[in-house]
Amino acid sequence: MGLFYTFSVKEDVLVVRLSGELDHHEVEKLRESWKEKLYTHPIKHVLLNLEAVTFMDSSGLGVILGRYKEVLQLGGEFVVCSVSPTIRKIFEMSGLFKIIRQEKDEINALVTLGVAS
Repeated sequence: MGLFYTFSVKEDVLVVRLSGELDHHEVEKLRESWKEKLYTHPIKHVLLNLEAVTFMDSSGLGVILGRYKEVLQLGGEFVVCSVSPTIRKIFEMSGLFKIIRQEKDEINALVTLGVAS
């Protein structure tokens, strides 16, 4: 199926929407595009919408963890939303929910980040 992604900026929040399969075949292109967006806009926070992700492997977790660390260096917060039960299990087993906050949906997440939708 592949991976599809879009980026949008709302004030100082980079909104990343992923759909499809986040695996080792796709992470390098995503990593480069994501880093470019982080450093070409005045970004402080990242909101990652995983609503349409159908599969994720450890390389997908790695790209998320790497961007999480970059956001921390910017003094911001990394939030995920709309996580399916399958992807939620992966996050729980990996321990990512111990460091990354989860919100129900994009609207709630943006509000908690101080951005009115």
